[in-house]
Amino acid sequence: MVSKKLVAGAVAALALGGLAACGGGGAGGNGESAGSSGTATSADSPEVLTTFTILEDMTRTIAGDTLTVASLTSPGTEIHGYEPSPQDAAKAEKAQLIISNGLGLEHWVHKLTDNSPATKVEATTGIDPINIAGTDTPNPHAWMSPDLALIYVNNIVEALSQLKPEHAETYKDNAKNYSRDIEQVRQELHQGLAALPDNQRALVTCEGAFSYLAKDAHLKEGYIWPVNNEGDITSSQIRSAAEFVKDNHVPAVFCESTVEPGPKEQLIRDTGAADGGTLYVDSLSEASGPVPTYLDLLRYDARTIVEGLTTHAHSH
Repeated sequence: MVSKKLVAGAVAALALGGLAACGGGGAGGNGESAGSSGTATSADSPEVLTTFTILEDMTRTIAGDTLTVASLTSPGTEIHGYEPSPQDAAKAEKAQLIISNGLGLEHWVHKLTDNSPATKVEATTGIDPINIAGTDTPNPHAWMSPDLALIYVNNIVEALSQLKPEHAETYKDNAKNYSRDIEQVRQELHQGLAALPDNQRALVTCEGAFSYLAKDAHLKEGYIWPVNNEGDITSSQIRSAAEFVKDNHVPAVFCESTVEPGPKEQLIRDTGAADGGTLYVDSLSEASGPVPTYLDLLRYDARTIVEGLTTHAHSH
């Protein structure tokens, strides 16, 4: 059996070897650095506190310079098992608004909100959840869907407008431009996959974090282990994923940036599928990395999926 999650030392080693992340691409999208909240004072006492970097970037894009926005977690942090610090609790007590994902992603968020006077908002309000296979637990990764990202945007606009009604028109205008950019990514994904044969329309990753994106793109979803599956990977999980790859003629398989590549490499050996590349899910990168903004993450993953599946489509 092998461990799923990358420890800090392994992350550094893999990054140097080019396995965990794909080089130092320049910042794209709105060009803002993830995890940066302006002055030290605003970082210590943000008006809006988000639970992870993706929500921080979305919120800051909509808020512009009208509010200070910060993320509890830093770029590259694994959000599922995060444990808030006393410093996090202090930030939450001073914040006016706390935005979380919801759908069970931040099981620890009550430690911050119970003693905070801030307004609490879940960015996934109004989204119909897809349950993790074999459970009644929602898959929390709805932000991976460009379609559902528009619901995130609307919820954030509403929350910010209630907090600062004098800037409501600014938020609406920023959201309109932002939504247009997200829609362009959606179109690029759908157009890129249009030529993929029906019998090869399947997305296989290490962790089952792409249920919402797969549904939007009309792809079957396969994975080695389900979301939030604690413990080690078993040979039966890899064997089951290999059967899915073979049965669905999957041309390439992918793995998330926060997990070790060993299981994917084993799956490739067992099936002959190509290595589709690394996908980013739970966190943005540093400013010099490939996905410094949420829009960059959507574009990067969409292009990686399209290239991985279509380049190798007729080899299986």
